Amino acid sequence: MARISLDYPNSLPGIPLSVLSVPMENKYKCQQCLQVLRKPVQAQCGHRFCVHCFKLLTSAGPKPCEACRQEEIYEEPMSILNSNEAFPDNAAGREIASLPARCLNQDCSWTGSIKDYEAQHEGRCEYERVQCEACQASILLKDKDRHSERECEARTLNCKYCKVTFNFKDIKAHDEICLKFPLQCKDCGKKKIPREKFNDHIKSCAKSKSACPFSDVGCKTVIENGKLSDHEHSSTMEHLRLLLPMVLSMTRTQSETLGSGEWQEDSGFGLYRAPEEGSGAAASTQPLDMEKKVNALENIVCVLNREVERSSLTLEAFAHQHRLDQEKIENLSNRVRQLERTVTMRDLQLSENEQLVRELQHCTYDGIFVWKITDFSRRRQDALAGRTPAMFSPAFYSSKYGYKMCLRLYLNGDGTGRGTHLSLFFVVMRGKCDALLKWPFSQKVTLMLLDQNNREHIIDAFRPDITSTSFQRPISEMNIASGCPLFCPLAKLAGKSPYLRDDTIFIKAIVDLTGL
Repeated sequence: MARISLDYPNSLPGIPLSVLSVPMENKYKCQQCLQVLRKPVQAQCGHRFCVHCFKLLTSAGPKPCEACRQEEIYEEPMSILNSNEAFPDNAAGREIASLPARCLNQDCSWTGSIKDYEAQHEGRCEYERVQCEACQASILLKDKDRHSERECEARTLNCKYCKVTFNFKDIKAHDEICLKFPLQCKDCGKKKIPREKFNDHIKSCAKSKSACPFSDVGCKTVIENGKLSDHEHSSTMEHLRLLLPMVLSMTRTQSETLGSGEWQEDSGFGLYRAPEEGSGAAASTQPLDMEKKVNALENIVCVLNREVERSSLTLEAFAHQHRLDQEKIENLSNRVRQLERTVTMRDLQLSENEQLVRELQHCTYDGIFVWKITDFSRRRQDALAGRTPAMFSPAFYSSKYGYKMCLRLYLNGDGTGRGTHLSLFFVVMRGKCDALLKWPFSQKVTLMLLDQNNREHIIDAFRPDITSTSFQRPISEMNIASGCPLFCPLAKLAGKSPYLRDDTIFIKAIVDLTGL
């Protein structure tokens, strides 16, 4: 057997069951992920897996087949999964590719085949929900561009005032510090003043109010800049009264300093103080300058403290909300995963029930089965185009607890009969009571294409080759088909053929029950 090709770097697990618009047959199910097979491979034991699932199972080396264990047919070395002993199941892949499919996304009405779904629709459906890479929000694929440009909380944009790039969620914080952000003067009402020029405007604004220049000596008046000169003129006496105690205090300090210094005579011009003592007057003004600087720094520190406290409260509120959001997201994610598991199990159970009902509706228990095939022309065209090269009949039995069997028909022929004959094959399937039956299967099988005028049926019969694996006890869903590649020339179905009426043919299988 050939080694599995590993040229699938982006291979995916199986296709979800809900994509199929018809009940899924078990032979199309991956034994690992329990979904519809995607790029199927068949292990030595006969079980099928998606190539992704099989590579994952055997990535650490050969591994026992759990499906064999569950079916209680575990047999070494057949039931050991080994990439060197498996091969791509192209026949199953073609059959799966032709199965009808539908989109599983809500509001999407797309339908087609599994092949079209994988090649054209999967991952491209505009109704598929995807996750925004920036904000992790779940959105429809068709809304992705609009979300990225207009709605995403984590999108990047430029400030329309200063052109600096930042995240949308930081826009409010940026507006608080943007030097180009327009402000409005509350005093004069002027708008669109850039923040970087706002302080200059306040100083020059005629309507802006500020403290009187004599506030350092006790004037409590706050007045508009345009009326400052009027205030100074009208309050001259008040300002002088406030200055008097400071002047007197400075005079007393200066007198004390002069009294303690050395005086010299100046040739009739009076006394003067020695030059080195002149520095005392300058030193007396230093405490006032220092006090002004200290007051200014204290005001700045108070403003900064208020800003820091406000920012801390905002950050704490954001952090608390973030924790709440994360907990809510985690709870919702867990709930979604739980619901997905429940839906998957329900879909699997429903598919199995539908398959069982379909089998019971058509099956017989006497070794005789008549297969009615309608829409022959359409099915023939599908076979010619390679969409559905083969058809399987419903299962039938030799008895209620006997052999389980079905037929496989190629409407455009198979092998030596391709393009010239109908090819009809007999298939032994795995049944529930195989352990009680005699193996290998050795009953005579008769295959017939019925003449609908009841005159001349086309008949072919054979006895099984008991050395062939086709007639041993099945270890997979069904054995390899065996039968007649040249069963009926296609020419006999042309024109007014007695075998083809109302676009319908009938095929009959008879299993000889002698010796059972």
